[in-house]
Amino acid sequence: MNLLKQLIVIAILTPPSLGASGCQPISEKKSLTLDGARKVITAAEAYAKEHNVPGGAIAVVDDGGNLMALERLEGTFSAGPKISIGKARTAVLFKKPTKVFEDLINKGRTTMVALDDFTPLQGGIPIVVNGEIVGAIGVSGASSAQQDEEVAIAGAEAAKNFGADPPASSQPGVTYFPKEKVDASFSTGADLYRPDGNYTIVTSRRDSPGLVEVHEKDSDLIYVIKGSATFITGGTLLGGKRVAENEMRGTQLTGSASQTLVAGDVIVVPAGTPHWFKEVQAPFLYYTVKVRQALDSK
Repeated sequence: MNLLKQLIVIAILTPPSLGASGCQPISEKKSLTLDGARKVITAAEAYAKEHNVPGGAIAVVDDGGNLMALERLEGTFSAGPKISIGKARTAVLFKKPTKVFEDLINKGRTTMVALDDFTPLQGGIPIVVNGEIVGAIGVSGASSAQQDEEVAIAGAEAAKNFGADPPASSQPGVTYFPKEKVDASFSTGADLYRPDGNYTIVTSRRDSPGLVEVHEKDSDLIYVIKGSATFITGGTLLGGKRVAENEMRGTQLTGSASQTLVAGDVIVVPAGTPHWFKEVQAPFLYYTVKVRQALDSK
């Protein structure tokens, strides 16, 4: 517990933006390679096979929406590839999961369908590397829209460790993140710092409600920076599905407790505890410090 307590202090004392003022006239831009696109598809395909997905087309595009790789699983309907490409393009060009737009349209904002080159169907997820969107993955043809998104998330998760550049340091053992990097990381939500397998500092962002989550081996310390959310914790996850190793997702909880989170709040969610951002006032920005369960027990 000592490390977790130290991280709580760090999170509370860390300002929303770190470091330097002023902007650089140019920036280094990361690009998704063909090998990276294939790895994303491989991870998505592996998830699909593990969960007996009946079919599906999986598309990966670069940050300009250009198709890089496409895989069509057995049993996929003929329009699947075209729809998956549309989902991926929409996710990267608008820098949000396509479910966000499907939800908005379902709530009455139907004028959005008039946009060109726009596929507002659940199943498109941006691919984020070190806080930058480098592409997106789109999936169509699984058993449901929810499963389309689950397969896409599994693929996008595989990209998190691509090109993990060591951040600049002023002294040995000291890690510094300039304001521009922190702001860019919050614009999409990403792993800001992952020094080893024991803990990770994440700049998290939510613009819409999420799924019920269970991290089987990670405790989450959440420090809210901006916005507010209705946060549900505890209880029992109903109909949960495994989306990655030690990670469960679902849509329903029973026997849980609700509370409102606002800027400045800190909450710690122990490993194995179901939790859910049920309602969100966007943009909802927060630091998450993830600590492996093995360290919690020391």
